[in-house]
Amino acid sequence: MELGLLVVLKPSIREEIRKVSELGFATCQLSCWDESLFTDEMIAEIQQACAEYKVKISHIWCGWLGPQSWNLIDGPSTLGLVPEAYRDSRLQMLLKGADFTAKLGVQDMITHVGFIPEDPGDQRYRSLLTCLHYLAIYCKGKGIHFLFETGQETPVTLLRVIEDLNTGNLGINLDPANLILYGKGNPVDALDVFGSYVRGVHAKDGMYPTNGRMLGLEVPIGQGKVDFPSLVGRLKELGYEGPLTIEREIEGDEQIRDILSAKQRLEQLL
Repeated sequence: MELGLLVVLKPSIREEIRKVSELGFATCQLSCWDESLFTDEMIAEIQQACAEYKVKISHIWCGWLGPQSWNLIDGPSTLGLVPEAYRDSRLQMLLKGADFTAKLGVQDMITHVGFIPEDPGDQRYRSLLTCLHYLAIYCKGKGIHFLFETGQETPVTLLRVIEDLNTGNLGINLDPANLILYGKGNPVDALDVFGSYVRGVHAKDGMYPTNGRMLGLEVPIGQGKVDFPSLVGRLKELGYEGPLTIEREIEGDEQIRDILSAKQRLEQLL
């Protein structure tokens, strides 16, 4: 395992990749919520910057358009591919994201699918599977894996989806903090459920929700409920050799301080 950093794809991507290198990372995930950036010109710029600064893109994190309520009340009806009202347009963006990922030479694309229904007999679950099957097969045709970002569904539900789809190119980007922030599970225990499917990991920390409406609070690594020594140890037992990609969802000087502090803590564990 090595450490990486999550960065946002933007027109000034060369500067972002330079920062990744200057902060001492050799890999990064690129997160994109703007499909206008999925161009051949952007691919060339990314490849040139990565060559110059010796940084590898490990994953593409592809977002989607439309309403986004990151809470426990409106989240189920607005996030990911679960809400049928936004499914078609979001699928189209993810297909473009898959094209971009493949052209860039990256093997894995990630997204939040949304609050997947727990009941496998729920019609929304069945229709979601149809959509996900189309997306997974499309990604397979491009030679890439499609990864589920954890958090909005229980580990068992996520495992069931992967088993039901059974396309051979599905995986998981484990965000241990998200499982806690959404109150869906303990990330170390979750590895007993779906550990063999983990192809990416976010290094992020957080607290459990304290009410039934809002997510828990994201905090710097070492200040939350994620047991990173146990998590890293279990990942090693499972043979995971991919990056631990640090994610800190704030901006400015405090974000840089927290990233460097996380880097120091995780280097000791590795």
